[in-house]
Amino acid sequence: MRVYVPTTLAALAQAHPDGALAESAAYAVTPALREWYVSDDLEELEYAALVRAAQSSLRLLAADPEAPRRRVVVALDVPDRAVRPFAGDEYQDQASLGRVVLSGPVELAKAAAVHADADEEEVVTDVTAAVAAVGAADAGDSDAQFSVDGAEDHELLWYATQEIPGLLG
Repeated sequence: MRVYVPTTLAALAQAHPDGALAESAAYAVTPALREWYVSDDLEELEYAALVRAAQSSLRLLAADPEAPRRRVVVALDVPDRAVRPFAGDEYQDQASLGRVVLSGPVELAKAAAVHADADEEEVVTDVTAAVAAVGAADAGDSDAQFSVDGAEDHELLWYATQEIPGLLG
């Protein structure tokens, strides 16, 4: 199963020497995500899971004021038995769609790719605004949601795992 693990550049830098991320929350194509997205195209569904993980990365950035303001998602394939549904995989709220829990650490050696925001002023500015607004957006503030959506206007770039040192540099 392909899962998308939200993280930050700071957490990725800390994990890189050891080779594992501590995060256990991830996003995947779950029955609830399929129902919400209403598509049978696996590629579209996986993209929707990636977007959910990128939104979760905003929440991680909000919790770490020192982390560079760029969303980061690690994509990896894990055995189905390594994934547990989050809250029974029933619809909880918009932010939890597609959320799953991993039974072990995220080994970077097994990652398929890393997706991250470009290190460009416009992107960093929009992500910074989204980080500041994500709490209010989660509470239903439509103006704050507009700021969060501004970050989503920027596609995450794809990095091979051997490019992680360059991404962190």
